[in-house]
Amino acid sequence: MSTSAPVLETNSTALKLLARGKVRDIYTDPAHSDRLLIAATDRISAFDYILATGIPDKGRVLTQMTLFWLDFLRDTVPNHFVGTDTTGLPAEFEGRSMWVRRAKMFDVECVARGYLSGSGWKEYQQTGAVCGIALPSGLQESGALPEPLFTPATKAQSGHDENISFDRVVSLIGNETAAKLRDLTLTIYTKAAAYARPRGIIIADTKFEFGVVDGEIVLADEVLTPDSSRFWPLETYKSGGAQPSYDKQYVRDYLESIHWNKQPPAPGLPEDVALRTSEKYKQAYTALTGKTL
Repeated sequence: MSTSAPVLETNSTALKLLARGKVRDIYTDPAHSDRLLIAATDRISAFDYILATGIPDKGRVLTQMTLFWLDFLRDTVPNHFVGTDTTGLPAEFEGRSMWVRRAKMFDVECVARGYLSGSGWKEYQQTGAVCGIALPSGLQESGALPEPLFTPATKAQSGHDENISFDRVVSLIGNETAAKLRDLTLTIYTKAAAYARPRGIIIADTKFEFGVVDGEIVLADEVLTPDSSRFWPLETYKSGGAQPSYDKQYVRDYLESIHWNKQPPAPGLPEDVALRTSEKYKQAYTALTGKTL
């Protein structure tokens, strides 16, 4: 696979910058007030800080994988996607950008878990439950849950999202809407996990974002990418501990090895760490879509 220089920032005089997130640059279009352009850069964050080094082609993987899943799920849930035409924009936008309809977003991260890992595992160890859902005793780290769980979280502008109960979601958006988002989250996760497993990938958990366009709930933002999900290789899976994954694992491991104090300024990465991380993202994309970038 070819690898291009990382794009750490996009810029356009034809569009108005609305926001720069940890990974995405979001623009408004003066000619179309009802739509946005989302450009996924090659920025990478770890331990809540954006690192000085980008991951080559990461943004292209995130965008192309999202487009794949939106098409795969088009009969399951509506989405906000409009198109990918970047004619007239600088070259760095190509392949990493998508036009979307502006949506009124719900302030809830809709998380589906099929396996016990991450913050869910930590919470289970402490309370025997995840997001208020009591679980059987004796479950192992990375073990499959009896059934997939809807474990929502609040959206944090900085720092980590915080797991919340379903009752808390109801208090935020109402019972009917909360139930709709829960059911959509679990339906999408189950369908995607069933697709991925024969292709050698376990989707351990993932998070979705939903909004409303013209009175209709739509799936929005990134979908089932290595940044928003835990993808584990099926061939090496064994419950009882942490799993290798198709994401920023090399980055985290390197940062731990240099004993960074996790305070700014965030360090850069050696070239080999950045390239190995890039390859992990591309491997996940190829395994799931059958395509290469």
